[in-house]
Amino acid sequence: MNINEIKKIKLADYLQSLGYTPVKQQGKSLWYKSPLRNEADASFKVNTELNQWYDFGIGKGGNIIALVAELYHSENVAYLLERIAERTPDIRPATFSFGEQKTHNSTFQGVQVGELSSPALIDYLRERGINIELAKRECKELRYEYEGKTYFVVGFPNMAGGYELRNRYFKGCIAPKEITHIRQQSEQRAVCYLFEGFMDYLSFLTIRVNNNPDEPRTGEQDYMVLNSVTNLSKAEQLLRPYSRIGCFLDNDQAGQRAYENLKKMFGNRLQDMSHHYKEHKDLNDYLCHRNQAKQAEKKLQVQSARRMPQPQPKKKRGFRL
Repeated sequence: MNINEIKKIKLADYLQSLGYTPVKQQGKSLWYKSPLRNEADASFKVNTELNQWYDFGIGKGGNIIALVAELYHSENVAYLLERIAERTPDIRPATFSFGEQKTHNSTFQGVQVGELSSPALIDYLRERGINIELAKRECKELRYEYEGKTYFVVGFPNMAGGYELRNRYFKGCIAPKEITHIRQQSEQRAVCYLFEGFMDYLSFLTIRVNNNPDEPRTGEQDYMVLNSVTNLSKAEQLLRPYSRIGCFLDNDQAGQRAYENLKKMFGNRLQDMSHHYKEHKDLNDYLCHRNQAKQAEKKLQVQSARRMPQPQPKKKRGFRL
C-alpha cells in the first residue's frame, strides 16, 4: 500500500481493528479513551469527516500516519506504512451503538494467565528495549477470546487483581483499574520510586541491570506504578510513610500536572527524576533511543574496522640458484 491508499483508511475502522471503541459520538466527532495513554475520561477525538484525530491530553493530532507514529514511537515512514498494512486484513467498516455501554471486561472471554513465553510478545518487549528476564519476573502472559479469535497480551498485575494489558497492537486493561505497589522483602524501605506506567518501571529496572549487571541495586527501594495518572489519589496514603519519593512521570502536560499535585502533598520529600530523560517523552522512550544509539555506534565501529588497511602478505621469492 502507498501513502495515498493508507491515508484513505478511516481512522475509526483502524482504531476498531486495534480494539479501541469510541465512548460517545457528538455530530461528526467520535470520542475515545486515548490509545496513547491511560485516562479515565475520553479526550481523544476523531473527526469522521476530515479523517483526523486529536488527543487533548498530549496536544497532538493529525492523520493515520501521525497516529501510528505515536503508537509505535517511530518517525520512519516506511516502517509505519508496514505496521498499517499488516493490519489491513482486520480493518473493516466499524459500527457503534452508544445506547448501552458494555463493561470493559466483557471484551475478554476465557482469560488464561500463564508465564510469559509468546515469541511475538517477547519480540515486542525487545523492541521496547526491555530485559526479557525482568519482564518474565514482573509480568504474565494473558490469552483471551474475542469474536472467535485468540489474542495474546503482556499482563502487568495491579493490587486489586486486575491487569494492565499491552501488545504491539493493543493497549487496555482488565478491571478493576488500580495501582501496583512493589514492596521489597525484609525491612521497610525509606525510598519509593513512582512510575506512570509499567513499561517505564520495566525500563528503569532494565537500565539498572544494563549499567551494572553484577550489582544493579534494584532492591534498594520500593516501587509504585500508577497505571494511570488518574490513580494519583489512590497512591497518596501508600506514599506517606516514605522519606523520599523519586518521581519518574511522563514529560507531558498530564505528567507535569501530576507532579505538581504530588509536590503539594509531599513537598521536599518529592524528587523530580524526569530531568534524566528530559529530551524524551518518557523513560521507555529514553531507553529505546539509547539502545538505538548504541547499535548505531557498534555498526559504525564495524564499518570503520572494515575500512582500515590490512597488512599485505609478503611475496614469496621462490628458489634461487
